[in-house]
Amino acid sequence: MSHEDQRPPAAVLFDALGPDYEKAFAHAPAHLSALEWLIERLPPAARTLDVGSGTGRPTAAALTGAGHSVLGVDVSPVMVEVAARQVPQAEFRCADIRDLPLKADSFDGVCVFFSLLQMTRAEQSALTRRLTLALRPGGHLVLATVPADVEDVEFVFMGQPVRATSFAEEDFIGMVEGAGLTVLSRHSTTFAPDHPSAGPEPHLFLHCRRDATGR
Repeated sequence: MSHEDQRPPAAVLFDALGPDYEKAFAHAPAHLSALEWLIERLPPAARTLDVGSGTGRPTAAALTGAGHSVLGVDVSPVMVEVAARQVPQAEFRCADIRDLPLKADSFDGVCVFFSLLQMTRAEQSALTRRLTLALRPGGHLVLATVPADVEDVEFVFMGQPVRATSFAEEDFIGMVEGAGLTVLSRHSTTFAPDHPSAGPEPHLFLHCRRDATGR
């Protein structure tokens, strides 16, 4: 087995995309609105976690700009290098979030923007549960995905081969609620990334809270 074969598929994909991903997605209106929603609900100097932090923009940049601390986690070393350069106020760690220990009740806010799609449904469910427990009771989580009833489907994304798994919209919401989160609002939209090889895609954003009585 080659070194490339041993690396997580998401690392291979996003190493290849690098800053092109930021150019294609950084100005998505629904993403920016979800960030504004979260920032409005964070306490001063909040501790936040950005899962799949990419190039650090717009998520980590917006959070640090609002005076909050950020731990960004990404499996792609190329993305982590770019993020550390672009948002030096944040901490970025090159790691697979599925393997990273998360202390209970340790974050005020969590962002999960399109970072579950290369995990199995069981892994997505398990990780969402762990992220919920990592939130302090009353903390907020914003999450985005491409809603579709697909498992391990191969396609081309921005010129790169990729395999993805997701849920239909209502099933995804059920998974999130089953993890112990309350979905306060949802937003469905269609977004066309700024890339010649990318077409319009459906996006689902969930604005969630871990209630004080959460499991």
